[in-house]
Formats: sequence, C-alpha cells, structure tokens
Amino acid sequence: MAMAESNIANGRRLPAELNSFVGRRHETAEVKRLMSESRLVTLVGVGGVGKSRLALRVACDVRRAFPDGVWLVELAALESPELLAQTVSEALGVQDRSVRSPIDVLTGHLRDKHLLVVLDNCEHLLDDCAVLAATLIRAAPRLSVLATSRQALGVTGELTMPVPPLVVPGLDNDRPSTASLRQSDAVRLFVDRAHAVLPGFELTDANGDSVARICRRLDGIPLAIELAAVSLRAISVDQLLARLDDRFRLLTKGARTAMPRQRTLRALIDWSYGLCTEQERLLWARLSVFSGGVDLEAAEQVCSGDGIEPDEMVDLVSGLVGKSVLAREDHGSSVRYRLLETIRQYGRDRLRESGGEQELKLRHRDWCRDLVGRAEQAWYGPGQLTWFARLRAEHGNIRAALDHCLTTPGETEPGLDIATALRFYWIASGSFREGRSWLDRLLAADHEPSAARARALVVDARLAVLQSDFAMAAAMLDECHNLVARLGEESILAMSAYVVGFSALLQRDLDGALRMLGEAVERSRDEDDQTGVVNALLYLATAHSLLGHTEQAVTHFKECVEMCEARQEHWFRSYTLWVFGIEKWRQGDTAEAVEMERLAIRLKQPFDDRLGIALCIEALAWMAAGDEPERAAVLLGAARENWRSFGGPLFGNLSDYHDACEASTRERLGGRRFDTAFRKGTELGSAAAVAYAMGEDPGRGRQAGETSPLTRRETEIARLVAQGMSNKAIAASLVIAQRTAEGHVEHILNKLGFTSRAQIAAWVGEQDHRDPGSSS
Repeated sequence: MAMAESNIANGRRLPAELNSFVGRRHETAEVKRLMSESRLVTLVGVGGVGKSRLALRVACDVRRAFPDGVWLVELAALESPELLAQTVSEALGVQDRSVRSPIDVLTGHLRDKHLLVVLDNCEHLLDDCAVLAATLIRAAPRLSVLATSRQALGVTGELTMPVPPLVVPGLDNDRPSTASLRQSDAVRLFVDRAHAVLPGFELTDANGDSVARICRRLDGIPLAIELAAVSLRAISVDQLLARLDDRFRLLTKGARTAMPRQRTLRALIDWSYGLCTEQERLLWARLSVFSGGVDLEAAEQVCSGDGIEPDEMVDLVSGLVGKSVLAREDHGSSVRYRLLETIRQYGRDRLRESGGEQELKLRHRDWCRDLVGRAEQAWYGPGQLTWFARLRAEHGNIRAALDHCLTTPGETEPGLDIATALRFYWIASGSFREGRSWLDRLLAADHEPSAARARALVVDARLAVLQSDFAMAAAMLDECHNLVARLGEESILAMSAYVVGFSALLQRDLDGALRMLGEAVERSRDEDDQTGVVNALLYLATAHSLLGHTEQAVTHFKECVEMCEARQEHWFRSYTLWVFGIEKWRQGDTAEAVEMERLAIRLKQPFDDRLGIALCIEALAWMAAGDEPERAAVLLGAARENWRSFGGPLFGNLSDYHDACEASTRERLGGRRFDTAFRKGTELGSAAAVAYAMGEDPGRGRQAGETSPLTRRETEIARLVAQGMSNKAIAASLVIAQRTAEGHVEHILNKLGFTSRAQIAAWVGEQDHRDPGSSS
C-alpha cells in the first residue's frame, strides 16, 4: 500500500516501493507473457485484490525493454472524462500549447516512441479509456498499454488477466507446519505487514493455525490482509481471528447480492471503520471530498467543526494513518495524506448516508476558492515558487471543485472565480487547454452579466491568444468590453488592454502593440496593480525593441528587472531577461546577453517552463551563430520540438532572427554538417539540451571523487539499507523514529531515481568500488 512518487529518471516515472512486494510470482510471469502477445493487456479484479501493485511490479521488471520509458497514469482521482487525454499527456511530460485536440497531441508525441503506459484504475472511465487505448495503440506501433480495471476495456486485440487473491493455506485435517504456511503468499503478506507494526512478530507453531484461518477468512485479498494486520498493534492474533469470525457471521445474515470477495472486503472495511473512534469515522467520511490528497491545513479548514475541533486534527489524522486508512506521503518538506480509492469511496458512501455530502462539497469549494485567491495575490512575490508547487499538488482538488461548480445549479460564479484566479497558474504550468476548457464550459453554463464573467472572458481570451486563437480571443474581448460598459467595472480594462496589446505583438502589429500595452501599463499604475504593470511593461519593452527604439526598450527592461528583483519574483523576471538579452545581443554585447539567457533558464527550471526554456535556447543559438556555427545548429535542433508544441509564431520579428541564423549557419557549415549538428540537437533530451545550452557537457556523468547527491545522513542510511536492514532496524540503530528512517529511504530513492532497496545496495557497492576508503 505504501508508495511514494519517484523522480523522473531516465525517462521513467514509477512510484518507489516503500514496502516489500510479496508473492505473485506466477501472476507476474503470466502478465509478461500476455504482454509479449498483445500491446494492450488489462488486469481485472475486485477492488483491493492488488491489480495496481502487480501492474507496477511488472512495469518495473520490464522497464529495460522500453527505451522511451515506462509511465504511470493514475486515474482514480480523475472525475472529468474530458480531461482524460490531457491527464495522460501530463503524466508523460507532454506539454502542448496549441489548439490541437488533446488526443492529436498525444498521438503525435507517441507515434515514434517505444514505451509502456500503465493506465491505473480505469473502471469509472471505462468507455473513454477504451477509446483512448484503442486510438493510441493504432497510432503508435511500438506503444504498449498495461491497464487495471474492475472490468475489461472491451477493445479489439485486448488480452485480459483476472487477478486472483493471494494463495491461502489449504484446509487440511492436520495442523499445518510453519514451513508449509510460509509457502502461502497470503500468510507471507500477513506476516510481513504484521512485522511492520509489531517488530517482534514472527510466524510460529503457536500462532500459525490462527494466521492461516485469518488469511482464509479474508479470502487472500491483499488490502483486507493489510488492514487486518494493522490491528495487531492492539490485539493478539487469536483476538483478531475471533473478531473477524464475529464480523463475518453478521455479514452472512445480510444481503447476498454482492460477490463473495466484494462482501469480504466490504466487511473488512466495515470492521476497520468500527475500530475507529466516532471522530475518526467522521473525519474519514469528510476527507472523502478531497481528490488526489490533502495536507493538514486543508483538512483543518474543510473537515473541522460539528464534532471535530481544529486542534484535534493532528491526533485524528495520526490515528487514521496508524489504522492504515490514510496513507502518508512526503512531498519535499511537506506531508500529504491520501485515501486509497476503495477506502475513499467507502467514506463518500458514509458521508452521503449522513446527509452531509453537499455541505462538505461547499466547504471544499470555499477552501479551494480561498486557496487560489491567496495564490493569485501572492504570485508576484517571494512566495511564487512555493505557491506554484502548492497549486501543482492541489491540481486534483482544483478539478474536483471546478467540476462541482460546473455540475451544481447556482455554482457557476464561484467556478468562474476559481478558474480566473488561476490565470497565472494555467500559464506557468502550461495548462492553456485545461484553463480554456473550464472557462469555456463555465461561461456557456450561465450567461448572467457580472464582473466575474467579464474577468473570466479576459482570462479566457489571454489563454486563446497564447494558443494563437486570435479570432476567438477578439470575440471574447468584445463581449467583455460590452459588459464593462454595462456594469462600470473599469478595473478590468487594464487586463483587457494587455491582452489586446499582447495579441497585436504576436501578430506583428507593433504600433498597435505599443499603443495598447502602453495603455495597460498606465491603467495598471492607476490601479496600483504592480503585477499588471510588470506584465504589460515587459512586452511594451519588447515592442520598442522590435521597432528599434533602443533607449525606451532598455529603460523599460531595466525597470522590469528592478521591480522583479525587489519582489524576489521569478516568472516575469525570467521572461524579461529573455527579451532583454536579445536586445543586448542586438547592441553587440553578446557575452552579457548569453549570461542573461542562462540566468533566465535557471529561473524557469523550477516551473518546468519548457516553452520559455526553448525560447532562451533559441536565442542562444542566434548568439552563437557568429563564432560557433556548429553550436548554433545544435541549439536550433534542441529548440525545434518545443515550437511544435507551441503551435504559434515567435513574437513579432523575432522569427526573422531564427530564419537569418539558420540560413547563415547552414551556409557556413554546408548542408551536411548543418544537418548532422541540427539532428544532434533534436536527439538531446530535455535535461541534456539545457546542460548544453548552459555550456555544460550533457553526456558527462558523475565521476569518481565527485560529490554524492546524498547528504551525509542519507549516505549513512543507504549503507545500512545495503546491509539488508529494515527501516525499523535502521531506526533502532541510529536512534531515530521509524517514520524518519522511512522518509530518508524515500528521499534516497527519489534522488537516485531508483525504485527498490536492491538498487540502493548496488549503488552503494559501486561507490565503494570507486572509492574503497569511503566505507570506513
């Protein structure tokens, strides 16, 4: 059950295993055999039977067979089928800002890729997943899909494998021996998880029969076994068996419409629910409104009141973590909590039965509206990166809140408020299409004239401009201006003037851009909107630069940089440095221009701003063309793929610089050398392209004697892992909490891009081989 997401390493994104994978040897081999016969394999079975864990283990085992990576797409939290293709694109790291349909973008990206996609939890989006999988399989001849679902997708060529429960001990008349019990996967899982909560626990002749009966009683369902094992913190094996017998006797008196194994899991979750205090049950139900995880602050805001005080939340959350109802996940310096989907749906049923679902959804909506509002206010400031990461983490909850607003009568305006407040997040995260999708649907759901509608139209138009959808943007701006005239909301005019001016800049109407961006700057100053000032001033300076107004351009660029530095802001500063660097290069100061572009890249990297980084790489190509034509050609190739995803032209006359650079470089190198260098650039991965642009050698790995990526404490723990010590043993050895040890191991896995403890052990051995003295 316990997993944490690893870093993307070598094009592979899979969760790191934080507890042992038990059994499933036959099933693992069978899935691999099916994958050798079909490019679409679906693992089917009841909830809790271990489909996801089996799929991830197989994916990890076969990863070397897929040069372009093995990628997990988690669908449990996705409620909007319209976002399915986009969600898959995001999981694969595909960024596209064009107006192409998400499925066209995805098929275009995958067409020549040799990779494996794991679609996890398809059952609630079955038809949509079936269409998507069939489309991708047809479009990409070397793509394989491994899906998990409670039923088959029903796609031609699909092979399915029912995932059975774990093997349980047989019903023999003789008392089974301890050795024979250890052959049962179900028993081994129970013992492993029991040992995790009770370090002294072992399978013995004394408890073996009870353990076997527990596993049989639970039908070998992994989730049920894990939930049951947690109770050994408080009761003995025999007491656990007695309580399970009581629970199942009650179960057999109830309805028999569910399949036996579904009844088994439901009974176990009922039992876990019964072990919780009244407040823990209440919190379990309320937490079910969150999608994709929750932190403590959000839980306090949404779930407190009517029986739960805010200062009780830490203890209640700890209690649910201890009972394995909540999974704890470390995200950098913060901690989030997640309900497994089966357990979340159980909680939602309890919430619905209590009559409190709508109230909690409204609380969740209000929390989300407050969160994105605070993020918008703080965006232009020192907390920008923190807020960006926070919104990234809450993306699932944002979607859930917007979906509620879209599907609930009378909730359109709060939805518009949320989608509009995310204006900078939609852009910084590259989610132009998703932002437009929510805004378009919310605007279509209610045409009531309001200031919220006017603001939403401006934000929607801005996203449309970024996708070069200029006609649609103009229509939305016309409606916005009519609303402003009708409502008297003149504060919106600064935003609309910016969008009109920015659109003119992209369409090479430099005089129009100068006029409207100048108006946007002045209106923003009048409103004391510093964010609006720096945003419009940046592109006003760009327009002056393109028109050859060097003095005005430099003055405005310097003001932008100074404003951003004073606020410790990153996003606008990075874009200012990009165009300011081009102006410096035009003036002949290439050395300073290159430093500006590289600083801009460093500022963009935490946002994973691939478009912005590509713009800087492109500019560096122009700057290299004079003295280093081969380098310029490589850089042009490295930037090319990003232009395909942008779907629009370079700003104004900047495209002329691209054409001139390519022509002069090709002439100096000759066609063959240019093509070779250009192709080298296209073959660089994202990280290697950035390293090359920064003047580093992208192919150079860590050499002996260089600093390890691990801290001293992490290195110490890595060595203990290599010695075969468990997290509990490490904690005891170092006199630290077990949870602290678990966190260190997770960080080590993430930093090294590994997914298992065995890989850590191999890495430690490699380090010791390089530097024999390091083990002392």
